[in-house]
Amino acid sequence: DVCSFRSVFIAELAMLPLAILIVLGFMAVVTLTPTSVIIMLVMILIMENQRRGMFFGKRANLPEEAARVLRKYHGYVFSWALIFTFWYHPMESTFGHLAGTFYTTIIMLQGSLMFTRMHMNRWWTAGLEVLVLFHGTTVATNIVIEHNGANVGMITTRGYRDIIHIARHKKPMNFSLWQNLPWQAYPIARRRNRLTVNERILADGSIQIPLDEREVRAQVRKLKKANVDSVAVCLLFSFKNPKHEKLVAKIVREEFPQAYLSVSSEVIPQYREYERFSTVALNAFVGPKVSNYVKRFDSELRKMGVKTGIHLMTSAAGVATPEASIDKPVNLLMSGPIAGVVGGIWAGAIAGEPNVITLDVGGTSADIGLAQSGKLRMKHLLDTKVGPYQAMIPMVDVDTIGAGGGSIAYIDSGGIFRVGPRSAGATPGPAAYGQGGTEPTATDAIVALGWLRPELFLGGNKDLRVDLAKKAIDAKIGKPLKLSTQEAALGIFKVLTHSMVDAIEQSSVRKGFDPREFALVAEGGGGPLFSSAIAPEVGVKHVLVPNYPGITAALGLLTTDMVYEYTQTSYVMCSALSADATQRSTLEKQFAALEAQAIRQFAKDKIDKKRVKIEWIVDARYEGQDYELRVDAKQGKVSEADVKAYFKTMGSPGASTWSPSAPHPYMQKVRALDICVVLEGEITLVLEDRKSTRLNSSHT
Repeated sequence: DVCSFRSVFIAELAMLPLAILIVLGFMAVVTLTPTSVIIMLVMILIMENQRRGMFFGKRANLPEEAARVLRKYHGYVFSWALIFTFWYHPMESTFGHLAGTFYTTIIMLQGSLMFTRMHMNRWWTAGLEVLVLFHGTTVATNIVIEHNGANVGMITTRGYRDIIHIARHKKPMNFSLWQNLPWQAYPIARRRNRLTVNERILADGSIQIPLDEREVRAQVRKLKKANVDSVAVCLLFSFKNPKHEKLVAKIVREEFPQAYLSVSSEVIPQYREYERFSTVALNAFVGPKVSNYVKRFDSELRKMGVKTGIHLMTSAAGVATPEASIDKPVNLLMSGPIAGVVGGIWAGAIAGEPNVITLDVGGTSADIGLAQSGKLRMKHLLDTKVGPYQAMIPMVDVDTIGAGGGSIAYIDSGGIFRVGPRSAGATPGPAAYGQGGTEPTATDAIVALGWLRPELFLGGNKDLRVDLAKKAIDAKIGKPLKLSTQEAALGIFKVLTHSMVDAIEQSSVRKGFDPREFALVAEGGGGPLFSSAIAPEVGVKHVLVPNYPGITAALGLLTTDMVYEYTQTSYVMCSALSADATQRSTLEKQFAALEAQAIRQFAKDKIDKKRVKIEWIVDARYEGQDYELRVDAKQGKVSEADVKAYFKTMGSPGASTWSPSAPHPYMQKVRALDICVVLEGEITLVLEDRKSTRLNSSHT
């Protein structure tokens, strides 16, 4: 919680006079002397003023919600005083009288402190005192995993309607004769809502078939009639020439302004048809819910006086403003999970473990990340997926599976015992919460096994119903499978644990990392519960449980900077760049345009230019390769020597996990495919003495 201790202290001071005066007031009622009557009247006057947030005729300088807590809970303090005063006053002895008065006063002081700390320790205690607020969210991730996003419509080039259905003909299981392809079983955009227009832009950016505006308007009206929530615009070779896409976007805004709009030339102007189409469709799929969430959150914060608004963690381990997040919510797909990895690296560094595997288990999903030597690993753009869907965005290497405390256990139509990915969510939640949930979850299994103490759950503020947890397990799992409650509960736990073990092995062993050289950082609300069962299966050397595992991801947010990456596809051979000054000049202009776009974004974010770091990057590959290798590029004028440096870097051992130092003759040709500009801005805190300081790991 973001909480000002100064505000809590002020509220406590405001409660102490009330506690003392209530004691004196009730004693005055008992004695009924002239002096006691005056004391009682003064007490009533002060209590009424305090209830209104006034002290001696002046409005108290308290946070608004602090005053509301005082108004709400001073009645409880009044009731306690009544009970304890009349409990002790029948004692005739002077000692008993004094003891009763002293004990009542102590009870009132303790009560005031307890209520103040319990109800003041929240967001609203001191909005103006919050200098900067970071937020990592799993909203977009959960939308994709649970398949409950927007109803997406798509406008594309004639003949390319089924790209996101066909994908790349890759099967999850190569040798299976029957398999359910998830991107077809749960399509981002249904076929009836994928409409085409007759237009064509060629690979060199020239227009072969002009766009017919009347046809576009007719198709947009069809989507509007179909009640789609968002529209994705993906035309062929728009990354080379966005003219047609811009015109389609203009028509959509005119004909269907209430629809969320996702345009490929704005979201991801890069080659690779299927990945580009899938990413833009995902942006439209999560866009309406994520944008509404961000807008509402930011608006409420500003109402409370948090002038900086929120900064949201992106999939690239940087943070972005609400405006940038609303435009490209697809960049938030791994927002929450990434923060967990960064927090796990931080926790590992404190414990002296630079090599960590992070296990962040929440209510809906489990996120697994790996960091060697304390460095984040980035995925290749062809490997960036969320669930079964391709998302070609900069992304830290994190795998997410539908396994969490709220994962529902069930028996499918084939009689197979399964757990997840469907989750009970916060409402109604697990059956043990007593909020109307009837389906057994992982949390219910752990409660039934006795691994959670009901009286201590959520600091004792939440009652866990063991009877309801066992009832749900018996009804849905135990009786159908003829298992006892304990056996069914243990089965739920083991099935979920196996899913997590398999995901950790895919992130480590299958990528060439030995888990025995890593420590497992168990974080999130459920990470420590599962870590003791997972560690022996995986073979890690240690399990690290941070002091506050539930907020480890939040601590990770404090170590990040604001990062943007702007990319554009540029087909060019390095040999042509070396020989042709005109092509080098064209490349310089493309880099400059991307840099200007990024700087404009930082200007909107009010980041000081002196605190901005700019990097130029080239994604290149040898002719015949399928995957690019990322190499650094020198800023400024692109010379012949710079181009030769690209080629030299391609052959260096550090360029990639596979990069031959003496390439085959057909690999002597290097093609530059994508150029990137990465901007990293240090987020500063403006303190009262007007000095600025960078928010980094040392402040954590």
